[in-house]
Amino acid sequence: MVWFAQVFTGPSLPELAGISLSGVCVTAVESRPAGVALTPSPGGHRPFGARIKAFVALTKPRIIELLLITTVPVMFLAAQGVPDLWLVLTTTIGGYLSAGGANALNMYIDRDIDALMDRTSQRPLVTGMVSPVECLVFGISLAVISTVWFGLLVNWLSAALALGALLFYVVVYTMLLKRRTSQNIVWGGIAGCMPVLIGWSAVTNSLSWAAVILFAVIFFWTPPHYWPLSMKVKEDYARVGVPMLPVIATNQVVARQIVIYSWVMVAVSLLLTPLGYTGWFYTTVAVLTGGFWLWEAHGLQTRANSGVTGAKLKEMRLFHWSITYVSLLFVAVAVDPFLR
Repeated sequence: MVWFAQVFTGPSLPELAGISLSGVCVTAVESRPAGVALTPSPGGHRPFGARIKAFVALTKPRIIELLLITTVPVMFLAAQGVPDLWLVLTTTIGGYLSAGGANALNMYIDRDIDALMDRTSQRPLVTGMVSPVECLVFGISLAVISTVWFGLLVNWLSAALALGALLFYVVVYTMLLKRRTSQNIVWGGIAGCMPVLIGWSAVTNSLSWAAVILFAVIFFWTPPHYWPLSMKVKEDYARVGVPMLPVIATNQVVARQIVIYSWVMVAVSLLLTPLGYTGWFYTTVAVLTGGFWLWEAHGLQTRANSGVTGAKLKEMRLFHWSITYVSLLFVAVAVDPFLR
């Protein structure tokens, strides 16, 4: 996958963490003042260990963790039991490489605004630990390696899906949508949905309605996952001219959109059982976790409609729950075949 969750950031799956096995995106909120970047030690010396950590950071590992949570469980559902463990390993490695390449290229393109935003001001290109040319070569190399890896060790359908997710995240989301429209995270989040399709195709070398439904769950999950984080850091986005919805709309409008997407997401998540793909265990988890999500979403809307701002808005409660929600839901996807 390139698989972005812009959960987690950015684009995440999408700045899901994008994606990425792709994508959701999980983004940590940095506290260092914008534009205040660490610099290499005198003389331009860049310690080897720090350089290795910097290149790992280019792949946005925290985002990829979430993407893996949406990939591996789908493989269990597709196999209706335990899939071939070598296949799981190769798919996971390929997904990391693909998502990592997409995330590195995302940082290369966004290096100008990353230097001005609080939560991104410690990224390797901003601190100077990695040069732009190094980042570009690194990202392209991972894209090529991951595509060949998938093709030779998994199958070429999965390779095509992973490459498509990478290109969608880098070209469509990062280059075309992110700085131009408040719908950036809605349509850009498609990249973060791809790990579901990749996981299914890795096992079956085909796609099915079950994979499409889970794709749709992540699609409708991404905006209400990322918008609460965007509400928290909207000054960052406003400073660099990125029109995230919370930048151009009131909290009331954003909260209403979150509620709408949340209801659709929960409804779609419940389609798997009547279509015969899951049983009582998945359904129970989907109802309970989805119900709590809706409780939190409506709570945020109530606070926003009451004019609450600042810390009392508690928008990050929904953001953090969204990560727990998708984790529990997809664990249920993996466990359900063993209880039917």
